[in-house]
Amino acid sequence: MEERFLSNPNVTYLEKNGVEYIQFNNLNKYSDTLIHCFTTRRGGVSEGEYKSLNMAFNKKDKRENVEENYRRVAAALGIDTENMVLSNQVHDNKIRVVTAADRSKGIYKKSDIIGIDGLITNNTEVALVTFYADCVPVFLFDPIKRVISLVHSGWRSTLKEISKEAVKKMKDEFDCQPKDIEVAIGPSIGQCCFEVGEEVYEEFINTFEGCNIHCKKIKEKWYIDLVAIIKSSLKSEGIEDNKIVASDICTKCNKDVFFSHRGDNGKTGTLTAIMQLKKHP
Repeated sequence: MEERFLSNPNVTYLEKNGVEYIQFNNLNKYSDTLIHCFTTRRGGVSEGEYKSLNMAFNKKDKRENVEENYRRVAAALGIDTENMVLSNQVHDNKIRVVTAADRSKGIYKKSDIIGIDGLITNNTEVALVTFYADCVPVFLFDPIKRVISLVHSGWRSTLKEISKEAVKKMKDEFDCQPKDIEVAIGPSIGQCCFEVGEEVYEEFINTFEGCNIHCKKIKEKWYIDLVAIIKSSLKSEGIEDNKIVASDICTKCNKDVFFSHRGDNGKTGTLTAIMQLKKHP
């Protein structure tokens, strides 16, 4: 267990059968309805730069190792790997509603889910899976309409307000009300480590009014707070401030626990966000 996270009021750090993962306390209030987690790099069988809980099939990791990692995570959560639906991320803002017909796509079946950075479902037989190694994971859950969404918000997707797009899709497809939606923002690269040049800074300034409060300059580089920008974007779509909870954990600062693209100089594994609705009792 990780002592450094035990005092964090927003998350619970768990270990089950050697698999270590994060859950979010605002979503744990709905544990009778919802299964969720954000994986760490610990508890799997991958080797080398992917040691040990790499969840990506598109790396040079052995497929049998990744499949075993999925089995271990699924067993820890009490879900079925056959129910998983994997995203195919391109740093855009496209969201897809997935159904029982999509089960196993990307893991055991060939997938037509291409160029999709966010997934939504209301189906209890579908486990959503999205991928990270510094980008921002955003979990959205409407406990009234029983709808879930997972969003991969890298800096490009943050500029395109993918989290806001997910809320709009939840409204349009399932009549969700933003005031009902709970949001958890998982471990990702923090402002402390998200260093960018002038051109990226200008993209943010030109996209978001008042964005300067989320940017600071140190020497010749800018440091941008992606989580704060995502929160503002969500609030502009009607999500209530007290229903947005961030882990405030930087993946690069904690690269011994989490895979970090920047922290590991691009030679690293991949983390997952996983979420599934439970069947009615």
